[in-house]
Order: sequence, then structure tokens, then C-alpha cells
Amino acid sequence: MSTLTGKVAPGFTAPAVMADNSIRHDLSLDEYRGNYVVVFFYPEDFTYVCPSEILAFDARLEEFRQRNCEVVGVSVDPEASHVDWKNTAVEDGGIGPIRYPLLADVSKEVTRAFGVLAEEGVALRATFLIDRDGIVRHSIVNDLSLGRSIDDTLRTLDALKHIDETGEVCPANWQKGKPALEATPAGVKKYLKEFNLGS
Repeated sequence: MSTLTGKVAPGFTAPAVMADNSIRHDLSLDEYRGNYVVVFFYPEDFTYVCPSEILAFDARLEEFRQRNCEVVGVSVDPEASHVDWKNTAVEDGGIGPIRYPLLADVSKEVTRAFGVLAEEGVALRATFLIDRDGIVRHSIVNDLSLGRSIDDTLRTLDALKHIDETGEVCPANWQKGKPALEATPAGVKKYLKEFNLGS
């Protein structure tokens, strides 16, 4: 199975519905260079698991932005569908006025380029964490029925920022503020001895 992790993220320029419901026809991944960006794919508007995830990302958006990270959602729905969904109240199954762009990948070119086009013709539930140089540093792909964890996306972003800022590597279950380790034989011995992970 091929993966984009460790590679330059596929570039795109595509239409998107913005926070104010305006439509941009030229949203580009390149404009996020210098920032971290989470590009997440979801199957379809007006479905079941999808609104819970979209709203969960929006509820934590300031936490992403405090980490110099932007969020972009992508599905194969057209712009008009995104706008209709945003104009539908949450209690009626809509997503309301979310504050990040929703890309309208009607051609399916972006979804296909990221390798997450399902046999059903919609996007799998995929998340890509892209660094400041446009490199995919983390990716996770779920099937259509399995929702993702925004907590873990933030945890992974914290780990990536720690790695980029310190040169250390992050062990299993690492959380912001916890010790990491030097990527040397001595570093791993020190970490394993201090934290006694085998007991």
C-alpha cells in the first residue's frame, strides 16, 4: 500500500466555501506554506458521522491556530451543497457557521491525488498533517463508519512541533509537556530506564 507520509503533499487549487459562506474558486494548498495544516477528508455532506467531526474540528479551531496550524475540510460535494449544509441548523443535522474552508472536490482530483477515494466514489475518512514545508508528516485513514479523534490530531500536532523545534523524538503516548528523548542509543536507554515502561 502506498502512502504520502514523508512526501510532498499533492498540490491543489480548487473551489472552497469560506467561513463567511463566500466561494473562492482558487483555494490553494500553497498558500499555507510556512504554517502547519490539517487537510481532512470526509465522505459526504448531510450524512451521519461527518457533522460530528466537522463540528469537533470547529470547536477546537483556536487550539489548532494557537499552534500555527490551519484546518481545511474536503469532500466531493459541490459548493452549493456545502453552503446549504452550513445554512442548516445543527439541531436539524447541519453544521452551522463553521469557521474553516470546505473544499468542493467535485472532480475528485484532490481526493484521488491523496489516495483516499473509496469505491463508493466518495472520500474515505482521512486526515493528513502537513508541515511548514509542505511535507506530509502524519496520515490516518478510516473507513466510512469510523469517526476520528480530534484530541489525537492535536496531540500528534504537538508532537510534530516538538520534534521540529527540539530535534528530539516523541515516544509512545507522548503528551505536550512530557519528556521526549534524544534519537541516540544513549537517549533511548535513558528514557526506558527512567520511565520503566516494561513494568
